[in-house]
Amino acid sequence: MGASIFRRGGYGLVAAAVLVTAGCGGSTASSRPAAPDPVTAALTALVGPDIPGAQAVLHGPDGQRTATAGAADLATGAPYDEHAHFRIGSVTKSFVATVVLQLAAEGAVDPEAPIARYLPEVVAGNGNDGTRITVHQLLQHTSGLADFAPEDPSHKLPQQLDQTGDGKAYRDLTAADVVGIAMSMPPQFEPGARFEYTNTNYALLELLIEHLTGHPLATEIGSRILDHLGLHDTYFPAAGDTGMRAPYAHGYRSVDGRQVDVTEMEVAWAGAAGAIVSTGADLTRFFAALLSGKLLPAAQLAQMQQTMPMPSSPDMDYGLGLIRFRMACGADGKDIKDFWGHAGGIPGFITLALATPRGTAVSLSINTEQANDRFPAALTTVACAIA
Repeated sequence: MGASIFRRGGYGLVAAAVLVTAGCGGSTASSRPAAPDPVTAALTALVGPDIPGAQAVLHGPDGQRTATAGAADLATGAPYDEHAHFRIGSVTKSFVATVVLQLAAEGAVDPEAPIARYLPEVVAGNGNDGTRITVHQLLQHTSGLADFAPEDPSHKLPQQLDQTGDGKAYRDLTAADVVGIAMSMPPQFEPGARFEYTNTNYALLELLIEHLTGHPLATEIGSRILDHLGLHDTYFPAAGDTGMRAPYAHGYRSVDGRQVDVTEMEVAWAGAAGAIVSTGADLTRFFAALLSGKLLPAAQLAQMQQTMPMPSSPDMDYGLGLIRFRMACGADGKDIKDFWGHAGGIPGFITLALATPRGTAVSLSINTEQANDRFPAALTTVACAIA
């Protein structure tokens, strides 16, 4: 759901990435076809045997535009549909954090209060102590709690998602179940001592939202964000739902040199940590609205943007469910720009969604779960297109 992406440092290469120097505009020779725009050229350079397809959606004052390359379906060769659904993995966390901070603005929760104030006796046992872990620390991955998925089941094939230690299938787990798995392990470090990306934090935030509102997480995100912004293509899959709404991109992983289709997958158990299905158009509208202050009061948005370093990724800092990415734009690569958003990885897909305070935004989706060494350059190009 994103944790293993950060542990591998797959996005730590962004700071060193160089801008793709594909030509743009018309050719001086009438016999030559027009060169593709830089974003399309970057996606074309990105796809290959290891990455089947890619889509970028750019959102700005003049509307949205979509660029694609490669195949969303290897069986037919069809490219990403403009409205293609895909699994966004840990980009889900930005939606969850937004709801928590909306509740904070309403006075329903104090981010600096211990989680035990709201969920007594839930974080307990084996050295875990909810009286010493704040809601803020859960949002920022500084709680020290163990990850409920230490071997990262999100990066296993569907048939490998068999059982947890208590014999229960991952696909049957609830947020309370995965928190219980984490409580069976000792903490990783003292609360607040450092950053460590941990999915357990957001499983607890799911329980917190449900406790404070009396409604399921999906209902709160639906009413507070999706309905408010008209994001009709974003949803939480129901338990037992292994497919996606049409149109959708097929997700793949490389196994023994061949691309295996892993689109059909039970992911409802990922919940607040990474279960949402969305589209590039919806993601850009969400992050553009968030960064331009349409979802949170100024005080809560500022709190969301108070970051701390992500040690394995020197070009990234983590706020409260929001990442600041620093990228080198311009022909000489010396114009350093800040972008805000989140990354997500889940079987079959990697997603990045970024925005600026000006209300511009971009999403980048690839339909495989492993980035390659061409990915940083592509990401830099699509991000700098909205700078």
